[in-house]
Amino acid sequence: PYAIMTIIVFLMDNSASMNQRTYLGTTLLDVARGAVETLMKLRAREASSRWDRYMLVTLDDPPANIKAGWTENQAPFTQQLKLLRAHGVTTLGAGLKRTLDLLNLNRLQHGIDNYGCGRFPFYIEPAVIIALTDGRKLTSEAGITAELNLPMEPFRWDQRLYGLVLRFPALTDPQSGAAGQQQYVPPAGDSPIDIMCEVTGGRSYKLVNQRMLNQCLESLCQKCQPGIVVHLEKLGPDPPPATDDKGRPVASSVAGTAWQSCKRMLYRGNATGHWPIPEAYWPDLSAYRLPPRSAHPLVRFVCQKAEPQAIDGFPFDKYELEPSPLTQYILERREPHSAWQCHVPHSAKSTAPEAQKPFGYLKPASNLQSVNLIVLPYDYPTLFALLDELIKLHKMKPTDQWRARFAEYLRRMPSYYGQPLARAMEKLGVKGVVPDQ
Repeated sequence: PYAIMTIIVFLMDNSASMNQRTYLGTTLLDVARGAVETLMKLRAREASSRWDRYMLVTLDDPPANIKAGWTENQAPFTQQLKLLRAHGVTTLGAGLKRTLDLLNLNRLQHGIDNYGCGRFPFYIEPAVIIALTDGRKLTSEAGITAELNLPMEPFRWDQRLYGLVLRFPALTDPQSGAAGQQQYVPPAGDSPIDIMCEVTGGRSYKLVNQRMLNQCLESLCQKCQPGIVVHLEKLGPDPPPATDDKGRPVASSVAGTAWQSCKRMLYRGNATGHWPIPEAYWPDLSAYRLPPRSAHPLVRFVCQKAEPQAIDGFPFDKYELEPSPLTQYILERREPHSAWQCHVPHSAKSTAPEAQKPFGYLKPASNLQSVNLIVLPYDYPTLFALLDELIKLHKMKPTDQWRARFAEYLRRMPSYYGQPLARAMEKLGVKGVVPDQ
């Protein structure tokens, strides 16, 4: 099976401003160095970390920016970390772009992205970029800027950026009286890196003391999981209010409309899968070029009760949704046997809203502890009705009339579903109904 490997890239700000002294008597670069070592030790305790690969990258000009690549063992990494020196200007935008280019070059060699063939949430090369910086304005030979200069969405759906913005003061710990207490770690909203972290599905942390940093590293260790980020958005009216055992309406604790649109991770539980998430366009074999693809697919869910359909022996994929206002809203409704169908806009041949067919559904786990996205073939309700008829009525022997209706279903299905559907039908014991082309 395809191994679950997570690439963890430490992007170190080694500009001259990282030489600032902190209240600990060390420099900010020393603090950043210690944070890298601590996170690697924390990850080593996790069972999932055996496939972790580490990279150490700085803001130096190429090729000197790559201090340790992910194919090397830990000894050169540790040695290069100790040798880091702070000098020069803060070119964080250029450093981040070079890091993403490096990761995406490797993806190109392995054909990870499958442009025009659907997005496979199980065939990914997850990367977590952890940028350690003092978060000050960006400097270059051209002057000072307050924001990163990056092309539109240079990242992929399985790449997240976390910014550790070190704001340790020089004289005293600003929160020395809060020893032993859990502290809320706010985002570094005044740092150029904050927005970039947000759009990748990560976040930034504004850190003012060692306690806060340790707390942040513990949290970050849990976030180094393989998965993808999707944009979930409500389509159509709100669901009717949830009710208690006596049929009385129950108010949701999720305030406002936060649950109606959010970018969240889907955790990849298994190393293998079967079905893609559809592209946001119909595949046209005669097209000169493919339409652009957004980094995070837009998945629209309909808040209308549907049956969580399945066919015995027919494969499906299950991905757990990261906790969010949406998962909280669904779980509070306490409807473990109810499903909300999911669509990708413009995935059908026709652009009419009613032509967009579901590819899966959101469903709470039976223990109401999490919400899963179940991924199935395109327009699975039509397919499952045909399969149900084939199994129960025709005893697995397709008639000419059934074949004609199945062929009509295939015509409305994006062509990249052909191969996985043929394999699934063979597994079910039905061969030759999905043509090779």
